[in-house]
Amino acid sequence: MICRSCRRAVALSKTSPIALASRTSTTCSAIATRSYSSALSNRTNTVSASSSQFNAPLSFHAGAKRTYSAAAEAPTALEKPDHLDAAESTIWDKLAAEFSPSELIVQDVSGGCGSMYAIDITSTKFKGANMLKQQRMVNAVLGDMLKQWHGVQLRTKAP
Repeated sequence: MICRSCRRAVALSKTSPIALASRTSTTCSAIATRSYSSALSNRTNTVSASSSQFNAPLSFHAGAKRTYSAAAEAPTALEKPDHLDAAESTIWDKLAAEFSPSELIVQDVSGGCGSMYAIDITSTKFKGANMLKQQRMVNAVLGDMLKQWHGVQLRTKAP
């Protein structure tokens, strides 16, 4: 029986289980005691757990570690879209100044009369706050502008 990691490795590398077993560590020695027939060759190979290949402390999984960058990326300034009308631009400016969002979309969904807006904002200032608190934060920034509208579609997210 082959462990899940070894099955994945075989599927990804398209090597025979014998070639894989010869590269694995002693933690996978249970698979090395069986006889496997390779689809690539017609002969049957038998690998013994006492073979000298398993005495070396090699690990197949050692090279599979994912590396991460040492420094986090610096947040880039959000660029204001050029398609916004005057009211959308005012809303965009207020939200961008207050929340420093990584993503901000402001759209008049009332058909051009300015009575309803769709706002989608992603900001780190929303971390740890539930959805209601996030939306209250946005409502507080928009203040009196919000009272003049018929409605608002508000989607807030923390990155």
